[in-house]
Amino acid sequence: MPEVLRGKGVVGGRASGRALVCTAPISGWGGIDPKTGTIVENRHPQRGSCFAGGVLVIPGAKGSSGWSGQFHLAKLVGTAPVAIVFTRMNSKLALGLVVLKVPAVTGLGAFGTISTGDWVDVDGDTGVVHVAPSREG
Repeated sequence: MPEVLRGKGVVGGRASGRALVCTAPISGWGGIDPKTGTIVENRHPQRGSCFAGGVLVIPGAKGSSGWSGQFHLAKLVGTAPVAIVFTRMNSKLALGLVVLKVPAVTGLGAFGTISTGDWVDVDGDTGVVHVAPSREG
């Protein structure tokens, strides 16, 4: 049975997809390959993982304002995440969310509840996230 998490909607809309849970913030400039939607940041725990078409679950963003530019490029070529669930807001992430225009939710205990591969429904209007555990794990 899906678990229901309640947080705060940051960007409205609804989207669903497989979760990619990142245990560390992502650096946008040099941290992702926007052509493939893959994390390429050296020493990132999820290096090589692809977020294209999925729900990106991250603690936050780090680095320069290049974060929004790189994720915008990913959106233009069709490799961006369909939604973002995060724990810490900062200016890089805020600008990136404005540029991406994908549903986004914060303020919930996603880490430890959502696992990579889970099916996640994100409602950015209400802040509600439904999590259906992966059958692969």
